[in-house]
This record gives sequence, C-alpha cells and structure tokens, in this order.
Amino acid sequence: MMRDKHIPVLKEEVLTLLNVKPEGVYADCTMGYGGHGREILSRLDGGIYLGIDKDLYAIEQSAVWREGYAARVIIAKDDYKNLSNIALENGLDGFDGILVDMGVSSVQFDDKSRGFSYHDEGRLDMRMDTQSILTAYEIVNTYSEKELTEILYRYGEEKNAPRIARAIVQARSAGPVEKTTHLTEIIKKAYPPKERYQQKHPARKTYQALRIAVNSELEQLDKAIEEMVGLLKKEGVLCMISFHSLEDRIVKETFRRLSQGCTCPKDFPVCVCGAKADLKLLTKKAVVPSVEEVVANRRSRSAKLRAIKRV
Repeated sequence: MMRDKHIPVLKEEVLTLLNVKPEGVYADCTMGYGGHGREILSRLDGGIYLGIDKDLYAIEQSAVWREGYAARVIIAKDDYKNLSNIALENGLDGFDGILVDMGVSSVQFDDKSRGFSYHDEGRLDMRMDTQSILTAYEIVNTYSEKELTEILYRYGEEKNAPRIARAIVQARSAGPVEKTTHLTEIIKKAYPPKERYQQKHPARKTYQALRIAVNSELEQLDKAIEEMVGLLKKEGVLCMISFHSLEDRIVKETFRRLSQGCTCPKDFPVCVCGAKADLKLLTKKAVVPSVEEVVANRRSRSAKLRAIKRV
C-alpha cells in the first residue's frame, strides 16, 4: 500500500547525481515510505543504507519494504539534523551519498488525522514526529496575535498575516479551533475578497507556516548542511530537495558559501587567503521536475533539487 501511495520526487535526477556505488554507504535522511530508499537499496551490493525519519509510522512501515536487498540496512528514528551522532552511534565514519527530501510525504498528507491538509477535515496536528509535544492546535489556540503574525510572516511569507492572526484570535474566543476545516474557513474569510478565489488556495501559506513552526524545519538548517557536508567521503554527494523558497534559499546560500574556496574580498587582484575549495556545486541552478512529472504527480510541482560534491 505504501509503495502505491508514495511517489518519489525527482527520482531519476537524484539517482543520477548520487551515482550509487554497489559497496557504498548512503544516508536517506528523510526516509519516509521508501520512495527513494528502495531505489538506492536496489543498486547496493554489499553496501550500507541508513534510513532516518522522525515519523514512527514511517519507521514501522519500513519493515515492509526494506527486506531482501543485498545491503546492510540501518533504520533510525531521529531528526536528520542529528546525522553526525547517528553515524557515530552506528560506527559509520562517512558517506558516499546523503539524500535529504524535506517535503511532507503523500502518505502524511492523505492521512486526515495528521492535519496537514487544508482540504480535508482532521484535528489540527501537523507533527511529523507524532511523539513530539508541540502541535498546530497549541499554536493556533494559545499563541498571541503578535506571535501568530510573526509565524505567518516568517515561515509562510503571508502578506495577510495580521488579518489572519486577528481572525484566528477572534474565532477562538468563542471556543477552541480544533479542526483543519474550521481553520481553513477562518483564513478564507480573513482574506481580501478579491484574493480569496485566485488560483492558489488562501490557506496554503498559513498551513506551510504552521507546519514549519511545529516541526522546527528551518531551525539550524544551515548548520546541519555544514555537518552533513563534513561527513561526505571523497567524491561523496549531498542531494537536498526543498519544497518552498525559505528552505531552498538556505540550501542555495549554504552550498554557495561552502563551495566558494577563496574568501578574499572581491576587489583583491590575487588570492592571499590560500583557501582551496574541496566542494563542487553539481547544480548551478536548482533542478526542477519535468512537465511530465508534474502532470503525473502534482505535489512535485514546487520541488527543487540541489547537490554538492566533495572533490
């Protein structure tokens, strides 16, 4: 069932960039339901596959698809930002490839009880790790109007943040906002009438902001990238797939900084710092899905893939 529901985004592009070696060591840092993982495992022969996910259900379901491959398989319930510690705990001193797919899986979106979708009714939750404490319900029902506005501005880049935050606070004065459908209606009514029925759903940015806040998705992302790059073996590749501009901006700027080598001011005629780049950008521009992939999987439309290699 998981195999049918979960469609890996930019699968061929990821596999081309990773160039999986049969005896290599690979980390699938947001394993999900094995969309990319099965493809990596199918190319290993004596190598090692490390699958990481915060979602307990994804960990449990991995038992269904991870068996029968000619590789050592390690599964860890953890945050990919802790990859250094996970590697140390499992005796891994480096990786030939690391993949981070930062999107919410189709399985999570389609599970109404998880509260990720503004189309379906479910309890406000949005936790990727169902054992963590903070939920969207708590943010929506307890954060101040100012805090809500800041979250919507910062993580959703929502220009109507003040109107939406004010509407949420007013609505919850009559009782808790418990369901996604209730929140969606509040957002719709808060939107200016002329913008309410445009092509993109008015709740899209608010749900993105709440999800990012609940799961601390951007917290120390740049530091995590630096640590992952430090774990790459020679010729090792780090691939990162993002689904919104905030993530992609951090990945792009961190990759550029790590691969630039010389740190001398631009007006210096010659390099005096002596710094040499041991990392190479494999993607000058972000790789995006083809028209055919977007038609086949609409949720892939905002995906951006960037990769960097140790040389």
